[in-house]
Amino acid sequence: MEHKHLHHVDLPSHYQFITFRTHDSVDSFVKKLLSIPMLKSKQQQELDNHLDQSLSGAYLHNNILNLLHDFLISKDYEYYELIAFCIMPNHVHLLIKPLLKLPLVIKNIKGASSFLINKEMNQKGKFWVNEYFDKLIRDEKNFNIVYNYIKNNPRNITQLKSELPRFYGIYE
Repeated sequence: MEHKHLHHVDLPSHYQFITFRTHDSVDSFVKKLLSIPMLKSKQQQELDNHLDQSLSGAYLHNNILNLLHDFLISKDYEYYELIAFCIMPNHVHLLIKPLLKLPLVIKNIKGASSFLINKEMNQKGKFWVNEYFDKLIRDEKNFNIVYNYIKNNPRNITQLKSELPRFYGIYE
């Protein structure tokens, strides 16, 4: 499922909060939620709450978790300045300062990581949803709120298939 006309703000040298999810995480609840007109920030919060509890498309564990973790760290100072991320079972949150145009950063992350993950899982096809959520960080207070949200997000889930979600932050 693709979302049309999401407004993305891409300002050089500004921190960004980004969320993207696995293609198979788009279940009937997500489809219904995306069809309801509402503020994008509220919609994203409801999506995050659902994804934290859902096992739909929850492939990001064990070897895949380690592979994605290492991949995201390996692109630090190539695609972005990496501040923090957490890998949940079916979605990823990033706090970065892009070094390239944001759409190119996301395309590179998703394209290369889906290739690696599909290879590891011995499958082909779409791994990530095309769209992503991004929010420009406005100030230090907003930065701290987002950083702590990413840091604490893995603690908020109640169902896990296996290994705990992974958090990475430069301030830890």
